[in-house]
Amino acid sequence: MDLREGVIIRTHGGHYYVQSDGQVTDCTIRGRLKKERPKADVAAIGDRVYWSETEEGFGVIEEVQPRKSVLARTPPPPRAAIAQVIVANPDQVLIVFAARNPPLNPLMLDRYLVAIEEAELPAVIVINKADLIEDEEDLEIPQMYAGIGYHVLFTSTMTGMGIEELHALLQNKLSVLTGPSGVGKSSLLNALWPGLDLRVGEISEVHDRGRHTTAVARLLNPEENTLVADTPGLRQFRFWDIDPEQLDYFFPEMRPFLGDCRFQPCTHMHEPDCAVQAAVERGDIPDLRYESYRRMFEHGF
Repeated sequence: MDLREGVIIRTHGGHYYVQSDGQVTDCTIRGRLKKERPKADVAAIGDRVYWSETEEGFGVIEEVQPRKSVLARTPPPPRAAIAQVIVANPDQVLIVFAARNPPLNPLMLDRYLVAIEEAELPAVIVINKADLIEDEEDLEIPQMYAGIGYHVLFTSTMTGMGIEELHALLQNKLSVLTGPSGVGKSSLLNALWPGLDLRVGEISEVHDRGRHTTAVARLLNPEENTLVADTPGLRQFRFWDIDPEQLDYFFPEMRPFLGDCRFQPCTHMHEPDCAVQAAVERGDIPDLRYESYRRMFEHGF
């Protein structure tokens, strides 16, 4: 059997589009592979695979290589018991929010960050439409995340701010580009690689009777050794396999205090002599972040 190596760049309806040597082949997948991963998507964009040709332009995936990393979420019912892989083998995740229009939503951003922390992936917060920043108040939330230790990058396709640095961050990596709709992800990709000619405002997403959206649209390969997962704005982002008692660990600014609470384990909600609550009162943990933690803990993910 003549096996070829490639990477899945798009999936749809049981079809896996594999890029190999500059060509894209429409592949199906061997049934035996589905039995090997009963609690996760058997293959997703970013997966490295071995495949064989069945006829010109078509093939079958014979083997999915082990994943070095994965970004996953809990999908909508009835698949809630199966991890939905957003991207396999990512090197980093870039979360794009707008400085204004739409306004930055810290709770939504924190949900993304918790999922990325759980996946043990580097996160970059991209604040796009930076040309709309009017005063110091617009900088307060981004500066809060920078103070925690996250890499925050301001960009603008109108002025060119941050575009070169963003390009350098993406080179020679498989990156996930995500964030809510309307923040300018397609505009950023067009600014980086005009040849992509992405329609501004267009989100490549598949609707299922309007109830939910697929987690990933496609994997772009705009230049050699550079892959970008262009994801739609996710309406729901429920975490896969995160125990509420582990939630505090995924807030990096809480970690220095986790062993100092009087009660172990501690929910950091109502217990006396809680080191985390004391840190919030001192200002060592931002109020906004603690509020996100409380809401996630109390109401689920």
